[in-house]
Amino acid sequence: MTQVKSKKIKYASKVEEQIAEAIKSGKSLSGKDGILTPIIKRALETALAGEMDNYLSESKKEEDNRRNGKSKKIVRSAYGEFELETPRDRNGEFEPEIVKKRQVVLTDEIDQKVMKLFSLGMSYEDISDNISEIYGVGVDKSQISGITDRIIPVIKEWQGRPLEAAYPIVFLDGMYCKARINGKVETQVVYNIIGITIEGKKEALGFYLSESEGANFWLAVLTDLQNRGVKDMLIVCVDGLKGFPEAINSIFPKSQIQLCVVHQIRNSLKYVSYKDKKRFTEDLKVVYKADTKELAETNLLELEEKWGKKYPIVIKSWNENWEHLSVYFMYNKLIRKIIYTTNIIEGMHRIMRKFTKTKGGFTSEMALQKMIYCGIQSASKKWTMPLPDWALTISQLDIMFPDRLGLNMSKKYDFSIVEKLA
Repeated sequence: MTQVKSKKIKYASKVEEQIAEAIKSGKSLSGKDGILTPIIKRALETALAGEMDNYLSESKKEEDNRRNGKSKKIVRSAYGEFELETPRDRNGEFEPEIVKKRQVVLTDEIDQKVMKLFSLGMSYEDISDNISEIYGVGVDKSQISGITDRIIPVIKEWQGRPLEAAYPIVFLDGMYCKARINGKVETQVVYNIIGITIEGKKEALGFYLSESEGANFWLAVLTDLQNRGVKDMLIVCVDGLKGFPEAINSIFPKSQIQLCVVHQIRNSLKYVSYKDKKRFTEDLKVVYKADTKELAETNLLELEEKWGKKYPIVIKSWNENWEHLSVYFMYNKLIRKIIYTTNIIEGMHRIMRKFTKTKGGFTSEMALQKMIYCGIQSASKKWTMPLPDWALTISQLDIMFPDRLGLNMSKKYDFSIVEKLA
């Protein structure tokens, strides 16, 4: 026993000397040429040999069973990749504990690093390069995909989670990505939904993929929200998506729909010649920045008289969409500022594009969903505070939409804030 203890002390001392010498000479401890990799290899093989000795001894099968050479496999670790020799017994019954038979990864540190890099929006190629540089371990695209697939159940659970019963304001907008569907690269529209909670904080309610938009698609989206617990949405802000007003009226008939004025302006200016843009924009500004709806409609008539013959398509668009473009005029400036544009959701899209821009096209719809989910989670980390002046905003919405938010029964909302600011 004393001799064994003495050998262990000498071995430990030798290891310490090797590590110290490596550091002194500037060698890396981890990675492909790291000093710790061969030390870990020797330590594991020594431990495996000890396990085999114990197995043969404790099972008392020395006469019927004995050692039968070694098997080899490549093992990945946080300190590098190496070939490990595992002892075998004649009967093939030996089950090692320290490194199991089909185990090729010592710890999940590398997997955790892959997930972290993926959640930061890195491409598979960049992730592979980083892992190789840090750990000296080769990780190909299929392995990275397999590791990141662990997030799929999390995504499914998040997409089906229960939602609040009422949202004062909901924003809906889409962004375009390319993904390979049934062997063919197709453009997918990712529609994201952000709700403003009663507390005034932004919450991503979900994302939905579609090749095209229409009443049936929006009906399915809104039905999903309803099935997850949403009973009411006071104001829904969209960018003029086709079929949405009809779909929302069938599920949430009391909701008001506000088309994004900024989207309408951008679409209008596409049809205005460069030399007229400045003057046309100034004339258009007095329409959407008017103090009242009546004044805005008067200014819209003047815009039509001045530019109607030259740009009939633009004026026609404003007239046809006016019912939903002008909803924000019924509110004060606090609420107007929030709902007249979908900038809140576009801000999230800017963050998400940092994730999707590393991909020319996603290999599958699931690969796209994984990246979109990571982008949403990254954006939502900043949603810790309510919108500016929210206490006043929610009190005014409660007056305009009586008994729909249930504020009198809400324990989450602090009315003392409203009283102080009122």
